[in-house]
Amino acid sequence: MILKRLKIETMIGNYTNCYILADEESKEAMVIDPAGEPEKIIETLDVLGVTTKYIYITHCHADHTSGLKELKEKTNARVLIHRNEFENLQNPEVNLSGICGTENINITADARVDEGDTLHIRKFRI
Repeated sequence: MILKRLKIETMIGNYTNCYILADEESKEAMVIDPAGEPEKIIETLDVLGVTTKYIYITHCHADHTSGLKELKEKTNARVLIHRNEFENLQNPEVNLSGICGTENINITADARVDEGDTLHIRKFRI
């Protein structure tokens, strides 16, 4: 298994973590919380030689999603978010995009994840 942590600068000048989890054999990957700097995330995916299957958003706040739109466009990966956050992803009052000075995310997640659900990256269960 490949586990890569990226320190990503957010739009408000602080840093947050973004993770890339990948299967070494299949080269399938999941990006967790693309908080910004999408070019840095994409470059890391290219260096690792992996294909993004999922983009998992732990919660809807803009400091965890600012790189989502570009990453989704570049990878065509499925966007996943917890069921309770699904509607909030497009609500600037809740996702804080207005307060953080970014445009509203304007992406609908492809699937809702519930507590206890299992995601598969080849042989790995998450």
